[in-house]
Amino acid sequence: MARYPGQVPIDGYGAGLFHFAGMAHHGAILALPSGIYDWSPSEPEPAIADFTQLFAEASAIDIVLLGTGGSLRLRTASLRQAFAERSLSLDAMASPAALSTYNLLLAERRRVAAALLPVRDLR
Repeated sequence: MARYPGQVPIDGYGAGLFHFAGMAHHGAILALPSGIYDWSPSEPEPAIADFTQLFAEASAIDIVLLGTGGSLRLRTASLRQAFAERSLSLDAMASPAALSTYNLLLAERRRVAAALLPVRDLR
């Protein structure tokens, strides 16, 4: 699995890309305390099994931001329950809002992680 070692701000997004650390990555990403990873969640909605890597780092995370692409899509009750069982707060929002919130919380040195689906179109 591709990984950038370290937790850094996400500098930009669009056309299916995320920009961070002077690089561009095509597709979804997990931004975890241990680094930024390529992420291939289930389509059209991530499943509990898609968060195995994130759950492995749960002890270092308080809040998880789930970026749902270009618009907000509500998450299933079972997904929210899986996060609650691990004492993780899950906040779903459109990816641009999740990215901004992630950067703010990271700058505040909060224990944050993000699971971000790409924004395919900038309309």
